[in-house]
Amino acid sequence: MSLLALKDVACVRGGRLLFEGVSLELEAGGTAIVTGRNGIGKSSLIRIAAGLLRPSAGDVRGERSALADEGLALDEKLTLGRALGFWAKLDGGDAGAGMEAMGLAPLAEVPVRMLSTGQRKRAALARVVASGAPLWLLDEPANGLDAEGLERLGTAMARHRVEGGAILAASHQDLPLAGAQEVKLG
Repeated sequence: MSLLALKDVACVRGGRLLFEGVSLELEAGGTAIVTGRNGIGKSSLIRIAAGLLRPSAGDVRGERSALADEGLALDEKLTLGRALGFWAKLDGGDAGAGMEAMGLAPLAEVPVRMLSTGQRKRAALARVVASGAPLWLLDEPANGLDAEGLERLGTAMARHRVEGGAILAASHQDLPLAGAQEVKLG
C-alpha cells in the first residue's frame, strides 16, 4: 500500500520555478531523502507532501502524516509533557513514547520555553514519534541534534519503518536511513 505518491509535481514560489516533474512513491517501510542546494525547494516539497502548500502541477496522494520542520508547534507556556500530551491526544498517539524515544522523559515537567535548541528539536521529533502517523515528513531533522539525539532519531526512524511507516526527509546532513531513495532537486 502506498503511503505517499507524488506524480509529476512542480512548485513555483514567488514567480520562480523551483522544481518540476518530481515523482515518488513510498510504500510501507519506505524512505526517501530530498537533497539539493539551498533555495531549490526541499522544504517546499515537504510542505507539498504535508498538504500545506499546493503544487503548481502534478498530483499528491498520501496517508495521514506528521511533520517536523523549523516550527516547534508546542505551546511555550506548558510543560513539555503537557504540550506533547495535547498533540498526542488529538492524534490518538502516545506522548510518553515520543518523549522516551527522543530521551526527553526527564524533562516532562520543564516548560517548553526553557528548552535548549537541541531539546526543542528533540521535542519536535518526539511530537512526530508520538503522533502514530504512518507517514513522517522531516525537514532538516538533524539540525540542532547532538550525537545522542541523532542516534535516537535513527533508532526511532528504523522502528517506524519496521512497523510499516514511511519517511520523507529533506536534509543537507547524512541521516541514518539505510536504503533510502534519493530525490535530487536542481
